[in-house]
Amino acid sequence: MKFNFNNKGDLVKPKDEHLILGSYIKKEGLRKTPQREIILNTFLEIEDHVDVESLYNLVKQKDPSISFITIYRTLKLLCECNLAKELKLERAITKYEHKYNHIHHDHLICVQCGKVVEFCNEEIEKIQEQIALENKFSTQSHFLKINGLCELCKK
Repeated sequence: MKFNFNNKGDLVKPKDEHLILGSYIKKEGLRKTPQREIILNTFLEIEDHVDVESLYNLVKQKDPSISFITIYRTLKLLCECNLAKELKLERAITKYEHKYNHIHHDHLICVQCGKVVEFCNEEIEKIQEQIALENKFSTQSHFLKINGLCELCKK
């Protein structure tokens, strides 16, 4: 294990996300690269939905040598090891959001301006669980997306 130290010389423990990605990469026989670490760190700094191009623009500020395809492939890796979730929200653009240590939520999407509102509702979750139970269905995941118009676009 590689040890990291902050500028005061104190030992810095790796975040769970880094351990999860490192373990997954090792299990799959892939290499742990500095580029993947930069992409993961940049992704973790964003607490919003992000598309590949937006993440690419942020990563390029930290390391201009990282290619678009490297970011795309790393996002796929983050999804495979359950650190990220791929979403098709609006206008056929694929976006990514944090999955690890984040509560399940659903989305309201404005079809005119693309605004995304996240919401949690226990009643909806209970109804979905009940429907699955009634149909002897074992749910592994679900995604609720409600399309409509936001308050500004309705005016």
